[in-house]
Amino acid sequence: MNTGRLIACHECDLLQREAPLTGEGVLRCCRCGAELYRHHPDSLDRALAYTLTCIVLFVIGNAYPIVGLSVNGDLVQTTLLGAVRALYTDGMWPIAGLVFVTTFLMPLMQMSAIAYLLVPLRLRRLPYRADIVFRMLHLARPWGMTEVLILGMLVALVKLAHIASVVPGVALWTFAALMLLLAAASAAFDPHELWQRIGGHSRSAPGPEELAAASARTAMASGLMTCHSCGLLTKTGPHVHEASCPRCGAHLHERKPASFARTWAFLIAAMVLYIPANMLPVMNTSSLFGSEKDTILSGVVYLWTSGSWPLAIIVFIASIAVPMLKILAIMFLVISTQRRSVALLQQRTRIYRVVELVGRWSMLDIYVITILVALVQFNALATIQAGPAAVAFGAVVVLTMFAAMSFDPRLIWDANESNHG
Repeated sequence: MNTGRLIACHECDLLQREAPLTGEGVLRCCRCGAELYRHHPDSLDRALAYTLTCIVLFVIGNAYPIVGLSVNGDLVQTTLLGAVRALYTDGMWPIAGLVFVTTFLMPLMQMSAIAYLLVPLRLRRLPYRADIVFRMLHLARPWGMTEVLILGMLVALVKLAHIASVVPGVALWTFAALMLLLAAASAAFDPHELWQRIGGHSRSAPGPEELAAASARTAMASGLMTCHSCGLLTKTGPHVHEASCPRCGAHLHERKPASFARTWAFLIAAMVLYIPANMLPVMNTSSLFGSEKDTILSGVVYLWTSGSWPLAIIVFIASIAVPMLKILAIMFLVISTQRRSVALLQQRTRIYRVVELVGRWSMLDIYVITILVALVQFNALATIQAGPAAVAFGAVVVLTMFAAMSFDPRLIWDANESNHG
């Protein structure tokens, strides 16, 4: 008989027992295929080593220029924070704030949180208020977009090469290395092992006898709730809406509160803004030959006609196709779930997984605009400014990400459970 720890799937709420893993093993839900747990040998030591290296690279990357542009002996260079400052100076403070949060603040918060949690453990001490720092880490992870920034830099370099001589800076290579190591640190970091090392509520709150007697298929039907931050399985108390995780302090809910209403609100706002995001100019270019207003689509056409068709395809997918398909996909999930459809349950769960995965890549055009605005400031020859569509497009990206986060995939499977009841 399997006596492993009882766990509940985050995507379908199915109760199942955790199986022991060896090597680089992955435990997946037997019903929806979601990843439940991934085993990494020496995970915390590896995560700490990667993270400390990332912090060093992060400091270097923000201290040196990313790229420079040379015209007639006049060299213009910019750092990441310098590009943010250029957007702010031009009056595009919403875009400046979005770029600052996603490329500086959230990656810094992620690295600092991992280091704060793991350095004391390495010194055989317990981190102070690990619960708060762990929740900060959980909050920062989806919003750190270093990998999208790197791709945005590459697209910007292709466009800049047609204007003047491009001089790659130290920070360009530093951020490329940071992208790889930060991904490695996130993959190596194991919350399961972290809480085992910290101790205190390392096992689920229900006792072994109660777990053995649980006959319901899902956690909610068994009177249990799963913490979406640390994964702890907890008994439902008398005040469900005021419950909090006894381990990390996160708010607990049987299902995300007002999931449908909040998802529809974010989705409708994103659909409204999607139109001006694609119709209005995203970038205004002024030169000796006059001014030109570029939309997102005209930028794709420019890359294609200039011979950079692979980047044109990437920008088209990330900036035009992905936001539209993401809106349609979330609409399909919400409508089918509200109608309590039991068709294509696994396929709908996979769609939700893909929507969460690809949403961040729509930020690509925002980062391209950021680099171009910061560098093309040759007042006598040419200047580039962000257009009104940049604000609308940035809002679409954020709103669709909030819509995906507000939707509870466990609601997809609830209709199936009512049929089994």
